[in-house]
Amino acid sequence: MNRSSSRSGGANLPALRHHNASLVLDLLRVAGETGISRLELAERTGLTPQAVSKITTRLRAEGLAAEAGRLASTGGKPRTVLRLVPGAGYAVGLHLDRDELTAVLTDLAGTPVAVHAAPLDLGAPAGRVVGAAAHAVETVRAGAPRTGDRRIFGVGAALPGPLDHHGGVLHRVTGFPQWDGFPLRDVLAGRTGLPVVLDKDTNAAALGLALRARSASDFAYLHLGTGLGAGLVLGGFVHRGARTGAGEFGHQTLQLDGPPCGCGGRGCTEALCLAAVARGDTAEAARVLGAGAANLVGLLDIDRLVLGGRTVAAHERTFVDGVRAVVGERARRDGTGPAVPVTAAGGDRLIAEGAAQLVLAPLFGRAGEGVGPPRTGGDGPARTDGPA
Repeated sequence: MNRSSSRSGGANLPALRHHNASLVLDLLRVAGETGISRLELAERTGLTPQAVSKITTRLRAEGLAAEAGRLASTGGKPRTVLRLVPGAGYAVGLHLDRDELTAVLTDLAGTPVAVHAAPLDLGAPAGRVVGAAAHAVETVRAGAPRTGDRRIFGVGAALPGPLDHHGGVLHRVTGFPQWDGFPLRDVLAGRTGLPVVLDKDTNAAALGLALRARSASDFAYLHLGTGLGAGLVLGGFVHRGARTGAGEFGHQTLQLDGPPCGCGGRGCTEALCLAAVARGDTAEAARVLGAGAANLVGLLDIDRLVLGGRTVAAHERTFVDGVRAVVGERARRDGTGPAVPVTAAGGDRLIAEGAAQLVLAPLFGRAGEGVGPPRTGGDGPARTDGPA
């Protein structure tokens, strides 16, 4: 659902139909194998029982929903329970890091059904990088049943920024300025024959985490691997900024006369963190990361910090404890209340799986910007304003 149409006070009929079907699909997805009845779908969406019946009939005809049994009778006719059919469609999630590539094929429930990983040189000529990405897409497509073109909804491609999410164009990727202006979305779509959505790696991870949690709380995902960046979820939305350049967390200056950074600046959080990691001082790296995180918490008043990336995964306890200590001390000193929870994100495919959600989220009424719970209620059609 287009957010601008909701602001105009209404939506055309085809768009409203899509929105309401998305609300139903999302509730089916959350219900899992146990399913959900039409009556409960109507209650939770605010749609009439007749509207829900029409929507579920169409979803069943399209193979997206199926019966999951019947509820025990409480005096009337037993209610039929419906469930999502996860294998009715798939999405490819692609993570292009500076030195490796990961591709996953996920079903509609977000479960990976095929995985491919390979080394990658992001500094290689564009044709070679795009070729490797296209090969990875084809590899995972071949790894799942019933994956005809009509069942692959698209490719979500995530890589370091900065980049233009809306235009699908890369900017001066830190350390690889030669990518500036390259239309990766369109080129990759041409090579794969599939629709492509492009976003920063940290945004993809944040989207995936927010959908898992089904929470509209504010949090930041801080990723430390070959670089350092952040994905921000504010008010239930992935925050990209007016020019989709938000989240360049690693390039806030902590030391004016510090070491040079790949972005062209000096004393950046990323440069200081990576330098500490390179000399084996992970405790110092954690303190540096904590200082940047404390700045972020103080600026945005966020509820939670989630740490991820290969460097964090290799020294999880050190980074969680180190960041928590610095952020907690800042909170006590400033009198801003209890310390913000700091946790680690599990799994080495977090970004690739989140990239697949860039494609799937709109199918469930959760466009890339909006990940908060659906807003429903009343006797008429479900509301179309706000995160949906």
